[in-house]
This record gives sequence, structure tokens and C-alpha cells, in this order.
Amino acid sequence: MNTLSYKTISTSKETASHSWHVIDAENQIVGRLASRIAKLIRGKNKPDFTPHANTGDKVIVLNVDKVRFTGKKMQDKVYTRHTGYPGGQRFSSPVLLLKSKPGEVLRNAVKGMLPGNKLREPYLKNLHLYVGTTHPHMAQNPKPYDLNSK
Repeated sequence: MNTLSYKTISTSKETASHSWHVIDAENQIVGRLASRIAKLIRGKNKPDFTPHANTGDKVIVLNVDKVRFTGKKMQDKVYTRHTGYPGGQRFSSPVLLLKSKPGEVLRNAVKGMLPGNKLREPYLKNLHLYVGTTHPHMAQNPKPYDLNSK
């Protein structure tokens, strides 16, 4: 048996192919949508997935202000941040965050589902969030992504 034919091929950043996907987030549940987006951004849906390289796809999410939560999370969930100054801890609910920064709710959910290493920020740069149904990435010919597929 020739063992040289069983070498593992590792995809690098240069050899990876990045495709563009469009997702409509209207009436989608935040956690379920974020897990699908995190898989696409990491590239776990590809057969040549490599954990140490950014080989994922670029994702455009439309209508980020129309996402929803299940149960009473819209009122009960609390987002915590810190200004960096003594006594600078600030709290916010999804209702307030959707009014001021609509994309932050989904960005925080996706960020929590990505690995906490040096690739987290490059992965998040592949996520493009927009309020409404228009986006400036028509030149990349994004394909609509079916959320019902695995």
C-alpha cells in the first residue's frame, strides 16, 4: 500500500476560495441564525476546512433590525460592557441595542460562537450587516443562502 497517497492537504489563506452569501434575517431567531453564520464564516461547510487558516466565506446579512428572540429574552437578556474607567460598567437590553445599533445584537451572538483566538477578528471582518434590503456588494455576485439547508 502506498502511504504517500494519504497525505493530508492543508488549505492556506492564499489557496482558499471565498464565496459570498446573502442572508435575509427578517423574523429569524438570533441564536439559530448566528450559529449558521458562524459555520459559514469559519468555512466548516467546506470539504477543505482548515482550523488554523481563514478559509471561510463572506456573509452579507440584510434586515438585521428585524431579528427576534424566543421567550422573554428581548426584555430579560442583558448585554454588559465597560467603558474602561472606574465604575464604567454599562448594561443594555436587546430592545435598546436594536434601536441604537441594530447590527450589534447579531454581531455579539456570532462573535460568541467563534473561537477566541487570533482568527476571531479576521472572521468577523467577513461578516457584513445591513439594515434594510440593500447592500453595496452587488459586484461580488452574492448567492442567496437557504437557512433551511444544513
